[in-house]
Order: sequence, then C-alpha cells, then structure tokens
Amino acid sequence: MNHFHIPYIVPTALLAAALLLKAPTFIRAWRDHDVRATTVLLTCATMVLVVITPVNIERLNQWTGVPNIASPWAYSFLTTFCATALTMIMRWREEPSARRQRRIRLIYWLYAGIVVALWVTFLVAHVPEQRLYDLDTYYASTPWMREHILLYLVAHGVSVIVATAMLWKWFPEVTNRWLRAGVVCLVLGFASGFVFFIFKLLAVGARWPGTDWDGLSTYAAPPFALLEGVLVALGFIVPQAGPSLHKWFRDQREYRRLRPLWREVNEVPAAAATARLGLWVPLELRLVQRRQRIHDALRILTPYLDPGLYRRAHAAADGCLSDDETLGVAGAISIRAALRAHREGTPTPARTQAQELAIELHQHLDAMSQAVHRPPLIDGISQRLTSTESTDTHA
Repeated sequence: MNHFHIPYIVPTALLAAALLLKAPTFIRAWRDHDVRATTVLLTCATMVLVVITPVNIERLNQWTGVPNIASPWAYSFLTTFCATALTMIMRWREEPSARRQRRIRLIYWLYAGIVVALWVTFLVAHVPEQRLYDLDTYYASTPWMREHILLYLVAHGVSVIVATAMLWKWFPEVTNRWLRAGVVCLVLGFASGFVFFIFKLLAVGARWPGTDWDGLSTYAAPPFALLEGVLVALGFIVPQAGPSLHKWFRDQREYRRLRPLWREVNEVPAAAATARLGLWVPLELRLVQRRQRIHDALRILTPYLDPGLYRRAHAAADGCLSDDETLGVAGAISIRAALRAHREGTPTPARTQAQELAIELHQHLDAMSQAVHRPPLIDGISQRLTSTESTDTHA
C-alpha cells in the first residue's frame, strides 16, 4: 500500500519541549500531585506519538525481533494518558476528600488492569506480519488481537466521553481565565479524541462482516489523535504555566523599559556593592536589582533635586503630551539636572520640597525611563525652558 506520511514530528516536538520545560519543576516539586500527574501525562502523550511514528514502529520491531511489538507499547501509553487525564480533571473539579481519593485510586487500578490485559492479549495473539500503517484493521478479526484492539479503543473512548462530560458540566463554574482557557483546550482535545475513536471503531467494526473502511482508520483517524495529544497536554499546561508566563513577559517588559533610566543614573555611586548577575540568574531577581539600583540612586540624588525646575518642566510639557509623558519628561529633566548638581557638589537649598519631589519620582520610574529613551523630546523641552528663563532674565 502507498505510505501516507503524517507530520508526527511537529506535535511530538511540541510535547517533548513542554516535557523538558516541565522537568525542572518536577525535580523541584515532585511531591506535588499535580506536578507529578502533569509530568506523567506529558511523558505518555510524547511516548505515544514517538512509538506510533511508522519509522519508529519499524525500528522497534527490528530491535526486539517481535513483529508489531509497538502496538502494546503505544496503547499502554495511551491508556495511561487517559487515566491521568481523568484523575487530573477530578482533582481540579473536586475538593480533596476520601471519596475523591477512592475514585482516583479506582481509575488507576482499572486502567492498570487494562494495560496488563493489553499485553496479555498481544502475547497470546498470532500477529506474524508487520503492519506499519493499518495494524488495527488488518488484524481486526484475528483472535485475541481483536480483543487487544477493542480494549484500547473502548478504554480511550470511555475516557474522552467521561472527561468531556465532566468538563462541560464544570465549565460554567470556572472563573479563572487561565483555567477556562485550559478547559477549552481540553474539551477541544477530547472532542478530537472522540472523532478518532469513532473513525477507528467504524473501520474495525466494518472489517468483521468483510467491509473495507480502512481509510477511516489509516488516513482519517491519526490526525485527530495527534490533535488530541497536543490539545489535552496544552489544556493541562496552560492553567499552570499561563500565570508564570504572563508574569515573565510583564517582568521582561518592565526590565527593558527601566534600562534607559538605569543607565542614566548608573554614574551615581552605589550605596553598597552591587552583585553582578549573569543571564542565567532568574529575571525576577535581575528586575529587583535594577529597581533597587534606581531607587538607591534617587535617594542619593534627593538633596540635588530642584523642585522649581520640575514644576517649570511639567508646565512646559503639559498640554502637548499625555499625563504620564508629562510626568516622565519633567522627572527626567529633574534627574539630569540633579546628576549635574551632584557632579558639581551643589545641593538644592529647598531640602523639604526636594524630599517630597523624590517621593513622587519614585512612583513614576517607568514614565521617566521612557522619557529618557527619547532624548530629542527632553532636549526640546529643556531648550524651551532655557529660552523662557533667558527671556524672563532680560525682561
């Protein structure tokens, strides 16, 4: 038969990448039930896709010397994947209780029994001819192999139906946006799994009276299995990784936005020795250090701040800029003047007002950093102030 190549590499690579990213969390918090379950689920989903890839089926058969040995391996991983998905949904939906724990334990024992049955039925079946693409339909009427195929199909079909029903009933109660996104991915994933189940069941069932619907199993069903694996894994990852990723992007944006102001005040001697942090240090720690460096510099510059200059700069920028931009420009001009005064050693006489101004500037670091990043704007306002002061002096 003609080989039908399905792009297994893309979903397999995505799941493998997710598993690798999850590995540090698993090592750090392996006692956490959700972390362990997510790791098991990702591992099983990845292994299913690795094993069912035709080239890997052929390799596995050659290495072991057992034709079609990939079948019980793939179906065992798929069955474990289904059991883990069901128990994770139960942990999300229900509060911890003895009843929930009993149901979770029952699911694991039931699906463990199915895995054992898959291996027993395969070992007693007679499947001498290697089938890379159409094993399910080719051996659909073979004693014991027929039971082997039905076992994994029914276990998978029941799990996707039960999981979808639980999620559908639970969805209206979910308020957390990341959890809702995860539930949507799960529903779509299990819906894809149901389509896979129906196509496979129709093709296998059609073989019993001698009808050839093999195309449903060989061509139509596999893409839905790939989609199920990716969407279900994504559904369990999003609620856990979503908030962390959101915080990382927010911190990354703030870290970049504070860079111009950080560089501007970096000439001010630090109050204490600053530890040098490399790129491998967590972003959160580098952001804290950058904020602290700016705050320390502002505290040192406080005696040199000119409240009058700040008010004049604010008035000059007001009207042509937004409120945040006006505050940022006025603060940036004040800091530049304070840096010059600090170098010259000429503190401001208005100490009390300078302290009040410093408190306000501490609250607008982002706006000031954005202003510092736009030198022409600051230079334009500064020149306008100089011209005004010069005019007032001559007048």
